[in-house]
Amino acid sequence: MSGLLSGLLLRRAGWDVDIYERVETELSGRGAGIVAQQELIGRLRGLGLATEGLGVLITTRKILNARGETTNEYDCPQVATAWERVYRLLRDAFPPDRYHRGRAFSGFTQNARRVIAHFADGEDVAADLLVGADGIRSSVRQQCLPEVAPQYAGYSAWRAMLSESDFPSAVHAELFGTMSFGLPPGEQFLGYPVAGPDNDLRAGHRRYNVIWYRPADEATKLKWLLTDESGLTHAISIPPALIRREAIAEMRAAAERLLAPQFREVVRLIAEPLLQPIYDLESPRMAAGRVAVVGDAAFVARPHVGAGVAKAADDAAALAEALEKEGDVAAGLKRFEAARLDENCRIIERARHLGAYLQATRTREEEERAGRHETDSAVIRETATLDFLYG
Repeated sequence: MSGLLSGLLLRRAGWDVDIYERVETELSGRGAGIVAQQELIGRLRGLGLATEGLGVLITTRKILNARGETTNEYDCPQVATAWERVYRLLRDAFPPDRYHRGRAFSGFTQNARRVIAHFADGEDVAADLLVGADGIRSSVRQQCLPEVAPQYAGYSAWRAMLSESDFPSAVHAELFGTMSFGLPPGEQFLGYPVAGPDNDLRAGHRRYNVIWYRPADEATKLKWLLTDESGLTHAISIPPALIRREAIAEMRAAAERLLAPQFREVVRLIAEPLLQPIYDLESPRMAAGRVAVVGDAAFVARPHVGAGVAKAADDAAALAEALEKEGDVAAGLKRFEAARLDENCRIIERARHLGAYLQATRTREEEERAGRHETDSAVIRETATLDFLYG
């Protein structure tokens, strides 16, 4: 997403842009639900893209206790959409002949005049500018900043995307019009509606995005969760099909013990859950000569802020603007870095505050953060909003 946003905004500013994607197949169908912040919607409109029908309008948030009673409600109009919907909108806007799939990046070299991208198939591509928008495992960042690596946050999320048509009518009536939270001690369950496949917004054809954050100590519980049936322990994440039956059974048993009856019904509908360990990533730099690093390649915030795609869009806009103002790549990238470092750091810090109470272990400072942000009122008002940035 950050690569497409950067490519589209740079093209609009007059640059000649090619995108190289490691994966051979199209990325549509990937990802889960996201909140389309107004800042992101504004960026999409600025690119001339249609944002009507971007997702499902949610006006209300609520918290359900373990008995299924509503204990807190809050009006917060937002558009909930799917990652694939925004991706498709951006992908269709980028010239298909300039989007190259199945091209694994292996490194770069640069001098004062050019940067050369090296690919695994042996091809070298020379350019004025290289933008690393290759996510949390970024090969571009690894070459620029080899000391920077994702830091495990102390908890993981069980995730799923469910078909609206599978919901029992009573549960559908209670949950499908809202963003709903369940807050067992030290945990957070969250669900909200998003568009169905191919951005289908018709009632009965939509989907329900499920996220359940649970503490998991890195040395013991996380290792157990990331170990498959063959005994292989995976790094960073584990493919859904390889998650052990014991781990899924434990999750289901915990749902029956801890969650509201409505959420228990939701968990029973999950056929193949996805396990997402939560990480922080914070880079001290976003530019090196003629190379920029943007989006999740530079900063990964815990999901509670709901800023992932919005910050990618802001990175891309700042990059295009800085290059246009300076007229020189190296100077433009310095301006870009100065414009984006502080705000990205603020997003990371905010996300750490919001997620501190979910961690398996905490420092004294994190205990203080947890006390400020784990109350029902704080969770329902602070999750997936950018008020701390934009007021």
